[in-house]
Amino acid sequence: MPSMNEAIGVLLAGGQGERLWPLTRDRAKPAVSFGGVYRIIDLTLSNCLNSHLRRVFVLTQYKALSLNRHVRRGWSSLMGYGDFIEVLPPQMRVSQHWYQGTADAVYQNIYSIGSEQSNYVFILSGDHIYKMDYQKMLQQHADSGADVTVATIEMDAAEASGKFGVLETDEHWRIIGFEEKPINPKSSRIHPGKVNGSMGVYLFNTQLLVPILLDDAENQTSSHDFGKDIIPRIIDKYRVFAYNFRDENKKETSYWRDVGTIDAYHEANMDLVSVTPILNLYDPSWPLHSWQRQYPPAKFVFADPQRMGVAFDSIVSGGSIISGGRVSRSVVGYDVRVNSYSEVEESIIFNHVNIGRHSRIRRAIIDRHVNLPEGTVIGHDLEADRRRYHVSDSGVVVVVRPESMIEEPE
Repeated sequence: MPSMNEAIGVLLAGGQGERLWPLTRDRAKPAVSFGGVYRIIDLTLSNCLNSHLRRVFVLTQYKALSLNRHVRRGWSSLMGYGDFIEVLPPQMRVSQHWYQGTADAVYQNIYSIGSEQSNYVFILSGDHIYKMDYQKMLQQHADSGADVTVATIEMDAAEASGKFGVLETDEHWRIIGFEEKPINPKSSRIHPGKVNGSMGVYLFNTQLLVPILLDDAENQTSSHDFGKDIIPRIIDKYRVFAYNFRDENKKETSYWRDVGTIDAYHEANMDLVSVTPILNLYDPSWPLHSWQRQYPPAKFVFADPQRMGVAFDSIVSGGSIISGGRVSRSVVGYDVRVNSYSEVEESIIFNHVNIGRHSRIRRAIIDRHVNLPEGTVIGHDLEADRRRYHVSDSGVVVVVRPESMIEEPE
């Protein structure tokens, strides 16, 4: 049985996150808050820890200060002797350019990867929400004699169209076709109407990864992306297999979310506040780790029927005070104050937010350090909101603070 001690992870966390703007105006996408107390990257790093993948390079690039701090404070202390989760900013050791694509990001850090003795390299994405045991993927990889394994998940053809890489397999799950974001994706061999979508998780034999990346780097026509360039180019040359996602979430429906847009991000957070959420944050057999500031417990005050501080079907994080306000179907971060007579519905409230009295907030995302004055109304008149804020395609209003030269804590 192959050991995870023979593997290292390379977690790609350097994208600009343009589709998640304006939440990515001041931070990298993997550093965006999720579920009140986590960052998006925590889900993948928790997978690594729970899978015993204990040597991980995190490749950063854009607006990485808060992400670097979070990884340093919250994750370094969890690793044992000889293990690490190490942030690697662009070093331009083999190139004079910023990362040109996912494959180029790994190529530019080939010396760091090569400095660690390993037989296998996992390529992971830092902006997906899921629970996965990478050790099971490694086991199949070794049993099948694969050179490369691609993690896949079955999804509806309409969901995959134009958004995800889609692959075809033979009866042994060897990949015989791969298209990046096709408009008319080919159906699954097993379940017509479904397609095999790429999860953006790859496992390479180390001895093959290096020449593959070198060849791609010298190809002037390549966009240097694993999905678009590398995988289609190697399926006829190497033994490339699919690994069908096995969800550690232990629910009837497999849970994997790409939270790359405002609407997808809002929906994923709203999943968490249902009575029986699909994504279980409370499973002790697959713990989710993070770094958290020390705050006092959440507090709900005023038993006055006219201004009772209440929250239902919601997540409320430490240090927050629901002071005579009403919160429903919402995710509330640290150190938030919802003042008297205010109503917050179906919203995500980041850390250090103050919501003034008599405010009405609906289907909104309020970024950190925003102070909403008394009587603020958001989400009830989208035309008025569009003149002041960013509004998504489905009508989620995003409020960010004015730009500042000072980097305040998340």
